[in-house]
Amino acid sequence: MRVAFVGKGGSGKTTLSSLFARHAARQGPVVAIDADINQHLGLALGAAETPPPLGGMLIDIKDYLRGDNPLIRDAASMVKTTPPGRGSRLVRLDDPFFPSCRVAGVSLMVTGPFGADDLGVACYHSKVGAVELYLNHLVDGPGEYVVVDMTAGADSFASGLFTRFDLTYLVAEPTRQGVSVYRQYRDYAADFDVRIAVVGNKVQSPDDEAFLRDEVGDDLIACFAHSPAVRAMEQGRPFGLADLEPANLRSLDTLLDRLDRQRKDWEKFGRQAAEFHRRNARAWANRATGQDLAAQIDPDFVYGPATVTTG
Repeated sequence: MRVAFVGKGGSGKTTLSSLFARHAARQGPVVAIDADINQHLGLALGAAETPPPLGGMLIDIKDYLRGDNPLIRDAASMVKTTPPGRGSRLVRLDDPFFPSCRVAGVSLMVTGPFGADDLGVACYHSKVGAVELYLNHLVDGPGEYVVVDMTAGADSFASGLFTRFDLTYLVAEPTRQGVSVYRQYRDYAADFDVRIAVVGNKVQSPDDEAFLRDEVGDDLIACFAHSPAVRAMEQGRPFGLADLEPANLRSLDTLLDRLDRQRKDWEKFGRQAAEFHRRNARAWANRATGQDLAAQIDPDFVYGPATVTTG
């Protein structure tokens, strides 16, 4: 199952991403991906170093994933939304091509920060495109998890990446600003059948929780209180999930249970992949490549584990 953590900058989505990834790793294999322009997920997980960034190997990723798909002429004509088809290389969670490092029981991947050559000339979505390509070609099975720490606020909607998840957790503080980001995200996602659940964070009193419940309603599924254990983790002191307060551990259980109960919808996944590829083709990609990239869509390709042949 794939889950995204989104929210206002400073809401604590990176911290909750890291806690959830650690918790899910007790259940099955986890890939955690830092897709935020502020690359802090590795720090939150306790990584001493991070793997090579996906954003720096886009051409290699495209060459690898297109395999011998006859509809994709070359890597230069493959864009971030290009969907898989017959002949494409589909990948599993443990595919060694994608660089990762092991930390806290999790395989960590990163998009990477801006480099000196990017400043003033590139947007961060060019790096996040590597994650979109990876998820488009990933076939994850039962008991496997991909946890993605996304960019802050509504910037997540700048690409089709927001549709690549089984569930999205929106982290909201009990403030008007936190709730406004939830409403904006909810409204943007409404036309795309994106499943959203709200996670309250920095909740310090029953009044805080009541505020979120009044503003968010049944979308609120769990709350996290101020945690001395998390503060110690953020200050670089040793940390394990057993250090968390019982109420916060129960909230992690709730998040994992909610994700495990989510139905995997491969048909919708494929339909939306084709839709966003057509959108991008019309908006900019046809012009950039000099081709009609809608022709890359294989109408007979079926998403899901039944079609997997990796290698």
